[in-house]
Amino acid sequence: MQADILITGAVIVTMDAERRVIRDGALAISGDTIVAVGKAADLAGIEAREVIDGAGFLLTPGFVNTHVHITETLIRGFVPGDLPFDETLGRWVIPLYKDHSPAEQAVAAKLAIAAMLRTGTTTFLEAGTVIAFDEVMGAIENTGIRGRVGRWTEDRAWDPAADAQKLTRDAFAALERDLAAYPQDGRRVAAWPNLIGHMTATDGLWQQVAELARRTGTGVSAHMSPVANDAEWYLAETGRRPVEHLAELGVLGPHLNLVHMVHLDAREAELVAASGTNVTHCPDAALRGGYGTMRRGLFPEMAGAGVNIALGTDGADNHDMMRVMSLMASLFRDAREDRSLFPAHQALEMATLNGAQAMGLSGTVGALAPGMKADVAAHDIRRPEWVPLNNPVEQLVSSADGRGVHSVWVDGVRVVENHRCTLIDEDALQAEGQVMAEAILARSGLPLVSEWPVL
Repeated sequence: MQADILITGAVIVTMDAERRVIRDGALAISGDTIVAVGKAADLAGIEAREVIDGAGFLLTPGFVNTHVHITETLIRGFVPGDLPFDETLGRWVIPLYKDHSPAEQAVAAKLAIAAMLRTGTTTFLEAGTVIAFDEVMGAIENTGIRGRVGRWTEDRAWDPAADAQKLTRDAFAALERDLAAYPQDGRRVAAWPNLIGHMTATDGLWQQVAELARRTGTGVSAHMSPVANDAEWYLAETGRRPVEHLAELGVLGPHLNLVHMVHLDAREAELVAASGTNVTHCPDAALRGGYGTMRRGLFPEMAGAGVNIALGTDGADNHDMMRVMSLMASLFRDAREDRSLFPAHQALEMATLNGAQAMGLSGTVGALAPGMKADVAAHDIRRPEWVPLNNPVEQLVSSADGRGVHSVWVDGVRVVENHRCTLIDEDALQAEGQVMAEAILARSGLPLVSEWPVL
């Protein structure tokens, strides 16, 4: 067999159908595809253009982050963490976010991509909050990452004087243009018709977007029920809880990814399971946001009912999926006093195979197996947190984090080498991002809120 790349001597967490973990393993890549995985001795006959000594490394599939706001990076750390949810969004996050210029959004997005790649994420689903859509797509298309991106889309006429029908027409037309300009035609970064969610989209837009996604083979991602506000609004306006209302509209299904989903009741969880709707949990954001996820979240029940649960990092403060996996493998054990909930291997499935399913990429990414895309993360297991190496999966989730990611391949292209992005000038990008962040915060007029003096 001929191959372009052969990595040999590594520990390999395959995530294949048998969930094999191979010590002294080898992985062969031809073009953008994995062509062989097994014991190094069994793959010794493969002739490769490039042979890489994998001793001292653990290979995993690239992680799949199914909820990330890629253009919030420039306001990282500035938004106070102790304010009520509505005030945080209304006074800080949304005004700061909408004040970004197209160039600033492009740089913010590229910073997020660098952070994801550097910590082993090779595929992401953007949260549907990109405003300067073309500029952002242009900035990230050559970074090497795989992604599905949506523009900021809402159409509810909060102003009684607004032309409600025009808002819906314009919102849907913009999504159609995006899918035509950036189709899922084999390119790594493509558009999805995402919605902001919560209560910001009308019934008509929900139905149009669901039909568009089904027709084009894309998907829809939307925020829903992180806190009680969404349920309260839907009950007051429709007499039904949010998921019940979406079910009544006929928009639930495998094309849909609902994000957060903390404040559900049992009936909503049943509807999600019956419809095949995907759910993304963002445990880091939920804990920091005080959503009540440990007290209210029905994630163990949804997982038990067969709901596909994936993981996301959410906002600007963290892009490391390994930190998110560690939280997922901990918080419900404590809340329910049940050590059997979400063990390490299940958290890893959520960050790989489940994420791929939520993005319609099952059989393409999420595992290291012949025929899958060559999306690979190489973790340096010579670091203190990895030694001694006894149980690779347990230690990946419980002991390590993304700082140990040494190299990353996407479609067989090495996009991170020796802890640095190969297709992004990180030094120049970081310098530009710092200048832009200072300008955004200065013109916002908002204060730096800090308990301790910053001199």
